[in-house]
Amino acid sequence: MAYIELNGVTYTYPLMKEPALKNISCSLELGKFYGVIGENAGGKTTFCNLLRGLIPHFYNGKLVGEMTIDGEDIRKIDVDVLSTKMGYIFQNPFTQISGVRKTVFEEIALGLENLGVPKAQMIEKVIEVAKLLKIEELLQNDPNRLSGGQRQRVAFASIIAMDSDIFVIDEPTSQLDPEGTERIFEIIHMLKEQGKTIILVEHKVDLIAEYADEVLVFQKGELLEKGDARTVLSNLELLEHGTMLPQAVILERELRRNGIVLPKVPVTTEECIDLLRKGDVGYESN
Repeated sequence: MAYIELNGVTYTYPLMKEPALKNISCSLELGKFYGVIGENAGGKTTFCNLLRGLIPHFYNGKLVGEMTIDGEDIRKIDVDVLSTKMGYIFQNPFTQISGVRKTVFEEIALGLENLGVPKAQMIEKVIEVAKLLKIEELLQNDPNRLSGGQRQRVAFASIIAMDSDIFVIDEPTSQLDPEGTERIFEIIHMLKEQGKTIILVEHKVDLIAEYADEVLVFQKGELLEKGDARTVLSNLELLEHGTMLPQAVILERELRRNGIVLPKVPVTTEECIDLLRKGDVGYESN
């Protein structure tokens, strides 16, 4: 059953002529992992701002159409209520840090304090998420003096600590090395296994292929495609629209061009390797 529904949503930022989102209609269910991909400036971050309620509560501009969360109009939901339902990790970690806390520990605890969580429970939760993200050694550091990657992990910890039902995450790995990226995706997957809803913008489509249930593709403010991750990510026509596809899908295309036919289109690297190891391939002349 749909928890978030958009019907004909168009949004234009102040002083802009062209809408950032154009006639978006879709529904999102609880407990699913949604990957959001597409070209730069395609509308992905604006979509996140809308889901989180920053549009229309903080951003002015023209909003047309309907969006409901659990049946209630987004325009009528109090921002404080939204913040308890939905955690949002911004694309830029430097804007996520509050700037008013002297230590990472205090930064992570800020949201819990605002919710009135008892001190003992708050301390336990901060330590728990710090261990999860492997930032225990940073807890007494000044959050304003951290590197981009460190800030990204602290921002992630701050949102996880709030234990929201829905996580809207905008490119959480942009400042991270491969090891840090893999760790973040493991944590996101863990949250999904706990029944959380994940809405993730990410340009690393190979990881989206590995973890997402469904994929939404944005281009020039329009929702180009939405559906099962395998179906969407194996659609070669998306390449014509500037959308990146998984390496396994590209490899399958090149193999087919050279007369080697796999029994199905793999969307993950592991799946592709498994098919090739089994030797379950066909051959055709070009």
